[in-house]
Formats: sequence, C-alpha cells, structure tokens
Amino acid sequence: MKQTNALELAQSSIEKPKPIARLRAKVKPTKGYAHIFHLLLSAILPIVLYVLVRISFVQVAIAIVLLSKWRMLAVRPRFWPAIIRANAVDVLVNLASVLFMNQAHSIWLQLLWMGLLIIWQVFIKPSKTTIGISSQALIGQMYGLGALFVVWPAAPLFNLVVVAWGVCYLSARHFLANFDEPYAPLYANVWGYFAAALVWVSTHWLLYYGVVAQPVLLLCVLGFGLGGLYYLQEADRLSDFLRKQIVLIMIAIVVVVFVFSDWGSKIV
Repeated sequence: MKQTNALELAQSSIEKPKPIARLRAKVKPTKGYAHIFHLLLSAILPIVLYVLVRISFVQVAIAIVLLSKWRMLAVRPRFWPAIIRANAVDVLVNLASVLFMNQAHSIWLQLLWMGLLIIWQVFIKPSKTTIGISSQALIGQMYGLGALFVVWPAAPLFNLVVVAWGVCYLSARHFLANFDEPYAPLYANVWGYFAAALVWVSTHWLLYYGVVAQPVLLLCVLGFGLGGLYYLQEADRLSDFLRKQIVLIMIAIVVVVFVFSDWGSKIV
C-alpha cells in the first residue's frame, strides 16, 4: 500500500507541469483563430511604434518596447539571465527599428522600417527552425550595430566598444542556441571580444559607405560567413571546396573594403 501511494505521488508530481504547458499554449497559440489574433497583436506593435515616432514620442516608443518584455522578469531571478539572453535579439531589433524610424528623413523610409518590423514580428521572430533562429541572430546583430553607429557615432570610444561587444555576444548566443554546443559561452565571448577589438581599431578611422559604418559591414560579413561555416559543419554538408570558397569570399570582401576605402584625413 505504501509503495502504491509513493508511485501515485511520483506520477502526480511528474504530471504537474502539464497545466503550465497548456497555459503557455494559450498565451502563444500555434493554430486556429487564437493564432491569427496573436499575429494581429504582434503586427499592431510596429504600427503603434510608428505612430509614436511620428508624433515625436520616441522615448515613449522605447519604453513600450521594454515594457512589452515584462514577462521576462515574471519568473525567479535565477532564470533572468537565460530569459534575457533568449529575448535580447528581439529587443535589439525593436529598439533599432524605433531609432531607424526616428532618424529617417521621409515618411516613406519610416513606413519601410515599420513594414520590415511587421515582417520580423509576424514571420521571422516566431520561427523555431535552425535557419529561422540563425536569421534572427544575424538580423539582430545587423540592426544592433547599425543603430549604434547611425544614432550614436560620436559616443565615447569605451561606450561604443562595450555596446558592440554586448550586441555581438548576445547575437552569437542566440545563434548557438540552435545547436548542442558545449562551448557556446566561450565562442560567444570570443566573437564579442573580436567585435570589440575591431570597433576599437576601426573607430580611429571611422568610415561610412552611405549610412553603413565600416565596422558594421565587416562584422556582418564575417559573422555571416563564420555562421554559415558552423551551420554547414554541424549539418555535415561542409566539404573542403565549400569551406575554401566561403573563406576566400570573406577574405576578398575584407580586402576590397580596405583597399578601396578613402583613408586620407579620417583619423578621429
């Protein structure tokens, strides 16, 4: 009798999380009218941010982006670092989109940024596939670094280096969440430190190609290439020829950027 009660108790403790799983399914439905309603709510956020930027309430738009993530702190504090890392890329994209809309010089550019944010919210952000999560990481890094050098190019060098490290570290952790990588924190830190060093060096000769800063271009090219190599390696699709081809393309782009840049009188 005691053994039976112990077995029933163990089974009841195992079955406890099921209501939580059902609750999460209700909060983020995956099918039916509830799913469509959830997508509509996701699409409304970029429209609200656009309206706030148009009426010069940029600070309110930024506050709404941060408040929309209040659920990250609705758990025990020991879970906060993991949850913040998981949501960091989405926060980067939303904040950068607000800043891009604020910096745009025409209503059409603002509408373009709003449309891209809707695509992010409805199609890219919900993706749980390997390609989808990898795309999220690359877009998050590109948006984060782009906003840094478009909005805050005259910031102190220390601030630029620290923010660049944070953006690249969080993007790398998001990318490596695809894979069962035991050295994910180490690889992410290495990429973050590399980005910080590159920003520290390149900001002494800060060049722009249109509105794209040189360190943003270099980090996006190298990040995309290294991420592609890692993905192909994990998928057992990386041949020696393909590896050499990707590496040569990355080197060629970096060489073209350095050779054909106007370095005269650019030291700051």
